[in-house]
Amino acid sequence: MSHFDQSAFPQTRLRRVRQNPWIRNLVAESCLTVNDLIWPIFVREQNISPIIPSLPGILRYTIDELPRIIEEASALGISAVAVFPLTCPTLKCSMGKEATNPQNLVCRALRAIKQANPQIGLIADVALDPYTDHGHDGIVHNGNVDNDKTLEILCHQALVQAEAGADILAPSDMMDGRIGAIRAVLDRGDYQNKMILSYAVKYASAFYGPFRCAVGANPLQGPEDKKTYQMNPANADEAMREVAHDLREGADIIMIKPGLPYLDVLYRVSSTFHVPTFAYQVSGEYASIKAADSLGWLNGADALMESLMAFKRAGASAILTYGALEAAKILKSIP
Repeated sequence: MSHFDQSAFPQTRLRRVRQNPWIRNLVAESCLTVNDLIWPIFVREQNISPIIPSLPGILRYTIDELPRIIEEASALGISAVAVFPLTCPTLKCSMGKEATNPQNLVCRALRAIKQANPQIGLIADVALDPYTDHGHDGIVHNGNVDNDKTLEILCHQALVQAEAGADILAPSDMMDGRIGAIRAVLDRGDYQNKMILSYAVKYASAFYGPFRCAVGANPLQGPEDKKTYQMNPANADEAMREVAHDLREGADIIMIKPGLPYLDVLYRVSSTFHVPTFAYQVSGEYASIKAADSLGWLNGADALMESLMAFKRAGASAILTYGALEAAKILKSIP
């Protein structure tokens, strides 16, 4: 016989809707699907190593390998990829001029992917860090990254990427005024339907390290960090100003980067502006999960899926993640 007074228990028991998978699924407030995933891929020349030591399981691909990996991604339901290059050091210079070469690695990759699969969405990064010998996202002048000198080359870069087949131009440089300048150049070039994904909220983060190694943008020269143009991690109200500014200039989609450390900002942007808002699970976030998994400290697959669901719960329309293929297989229950 129970010694507990049953009247002392609440009539509402929240555990009732957690007791079986079917009811947990029915009452789930957020939903993650393959349609939410964007796969960032790295491209390389034939004589460059495919291995990225700081990004376990992630490779750089040659142009002739792209049709195969795009077919794999498409078969899993991945509908868009973002392309990032490892530029040969001999092609780099202080002005990042290779970014505007219509035959550069990214432009050749965009054309190869579009030819292999015209239906997949192509996102091209508009920034100079893979092309400058100093590793910064813009032109360094008198010891500082010069905003206005950088805009001209960014506009040219966006134009050649649009001509090569990019569907979305994604300025990640954080120069003031670049969205309006790029929009004007695209429109004058008869590319009115090309979308702009603005990295409006890109923080000066410690979580970018593996990415910079992947694209050969380390170590930085000149300014010792990117804090004069990327955002202060202490600021959230400033992020709202950045988003409002870029939307006024013609941005179609907003990016929050990094992801998990800035879920509060993602939520505020999504719930305030009601525009398509992407989140980037950046290289350091992904590598941390993989490193902990390799040491047996956590279940990597479970941690990946939990982190991706967190982005959706916070309001992300889509998520860029290096784990896109792994997540797609889990979502489709493919062993």
